[in-house]
Amino acid sequence: MTDSAQTSSAPPAGTGTVRLTVSQAVVRFLARQYTERDGQRQRLFAGCLGIFGHGNVAGLGQALLQAEIEDADNPERQLPYVLGRNEQAMVHTAAAYARAKDRLQTWAVSTSVGPGATNMVTGAALATINRLPVLLLPADTFATRASAPVLQELERPDSGDVTVNDCFRPVSRYFDRVWRPEQLPGALLGAMRVLTDPVETGAVTIALPQDLQAEAFDWPVELFAERTWHVSRPVPERAALARAVDVIRTARTPLLVAGGGVVYSGATEALEAFARATGIPVGQTQAGKGALPFDHPQSVGAIGSTGTTAANALAREADVVIGIGTRYQDFTTASRTAFSNPAVRFVNVNVASLDAAKESGVSLVADAREALAALTAELAGWSVDDAYRTRAAELAAAWEATVEAAYHPPVPGAGEGGRLSQNEVIGLVNEVSGPRDVVVCAAGSMPGDLHKMWRTRDPKGYHVEYGYSCMGYEVAGGIGVAMAAPDRDVFVMVGDGSYLMMATELVTAVQEGIKVIVVLVQNHGFASIGALSEQLGSQRFGTRYRYRGAAGRLDGDVLPVDLAANAASLGVDVLVAQDGPSLEAALRKAKAGDRTTVVHVETDPLIDAPSSESWWDVPVSEVSTLESTRAARAVYDRWKTGQRPHLTPSDAAPTHSPDHRPPQTATEEDR
Repeated sequence: MTDSAQTSSAPPAGTGTVRLTVSQAVVRFLARQYTERDGQRQRLFAGCLGIFGHGNVAGLGQALLQAEIEDADNPERQLPYVLGRNEQAMVHTAAAYARAKDRLQTWAVSTSVGPGATNMVTGAALATINRLPVLLLPADTFATRASAPVLQELERPDSGDVTVNDCFRPVSRYFDRVWRPEQLPGALLGAMRVLTDPVETGAVTIALPQDLQAEAFDWPVELFAERTWHVSRPVPERAALARAVDVIRTARTPLLVAGGGVVYSGATEALEAFARATGIPVGQTQAGKGALPFDHPQSVGAIGSTGTTAANALAREADVVIGIGTRYQDFTTASRTAFSNPAVRFVNVNVASLDAAKESGVSLVADAREALAALTAELAGWSVDDAYRTRAAELAAAWEATVEAAYHPPVPGAGEGGRLSQNEVIGLVNEVSGPRDVVVCAAGSMPGDLHKMWRTRDPKGYHVEYGYSCMGYEVAGGIGVAMAAPDRDVFVMVGDGSYLMMATELVTAVQEGIKVIVVLVQNHGFASIGALSEQLGSQRFGTRYRYRGAAGRLDGDVLPVDLAANAASLGVDVLVAQDGPSLEAALRKAKAGDRTTVVHVETDPLIDAPSSESWWDVPVSEVSTLESTRAARAVYDRWKTGQRPHLTPSDAAPTHSPDHRPPQTATEEDR
């Protein structure tokens, strides 16, 4: 295998076989898997999250119970069990844990057959899109078909072996269904290979028929030897490194884009050394935010559709873009309008060749830390000129002044009814949180606002799921982060829309004694999609939580929903804030406590965050009787003229346009 390999310790004392059920074998095997990188060894599975039904209660449920009792005095042999409340949420918790652990550790997730299993499909998609390892163990219908059709079985006239679990195939990086005990070792080893491979990792699904789970088999004892999966650091190929260095040396206005790969590979110190030595400014993706502290001399903050004006101004002028550990998602490239210099060329460092080859760039397939160290050595003595350093610093300082004004506006609480803006809420949370604390978010308007404005001080201090941007991730993800980093306070930022989708994991936090601080922003609707709807000419249709008015439209009074009371009913502490001072006091009280606390605050969704001076491609109706839609389409058409693929060959001779300024494709009012 390319990126990981495994070794086994000596087999258990004796040889031969041990008689266990399939489920007992799975639990025993998982408890003996380890990963190692840079000499640090840790268990691959922290435990198993599960909800039991008829498909797994007598199989994996029995096996987990038996292991818990038999291994009570042997923590190294335990596979701790945590009862979740929602199958999708359990996968989110496992994915968040894996991200917090740099993908070196994760959880297994067990569910019953039928809706319990298919509830995990969304979580599987999130894990795979974000390239986070999770192991899914859904129960399945009977392998013997002795009782078919069974409860919750999908019957098809054209196939006898398709079940609802086949839904996992397109959203899993590895899928297997174990029909016979003899197939289990191969399935488990294949799953471990993918989970521990930084290129191939994502959701791994092993479907286990419910009758098979309880079936006994004589297993070779070697299957249960400790296995260590070694996560390698691929080094850059010399010729590719030379090509990358040649391109960078020609740059006058280079920009580095730091993605999640920088953080996962532990390359933040190597990035700091590279940036300081070369003077190249660094913009950061959602997953890469925190790769440099916000106040580092070379940091220009977030880049792209939800970026800073500093990073986006430099992106428009960049003649060389160095992507480290990024997959160039559309928010990063502003839907291919961010890098508008006609002469721009790309150098892409990534462990995945899929990403390294994007944007027609010089492809450097390597670990981020190893590649940055090699580039720093090869570029010794080379640096951008002082004028460019100064320009980047001035742009960054101007953006920081913008953030400060958003955090502390001249008139605090200027929203309707004296409500705070979301900017003020983010600012207070940022200032109350400690340098090593973690902010967690996923969907709505807050991910974009956090990306622009959150002042990250630690590589693990920013945890926003923006590969799938899944509503409902926040609370479950915050629990995963808190389990992975119990020495940090975790601030979960969640709007009322996301909260209503999956708040029940607060019960899991209470059950497990896990502390998270949930900042519940109540704005009576979907703030993000409301703003987008208005921008695109759809007048915030269907985005407010309202009664039906006299004309039958959802434009009546605000619904009498009390989310603070709802949170209290789930067993957590609840604090309600009405203004800046009361919010700050509530946050400080929650931080000083040792229980999960929900801090409820109402905000005015019509007060926007500062503009990124950027764009995101969401098509607008080409024809309409609505003037608002026609006006939005005109703006859309202007932006589309600046959208282009990057097709310049990586080995093309550089061309410089020192006075280049990209054509303006939209006015400030458009933005």
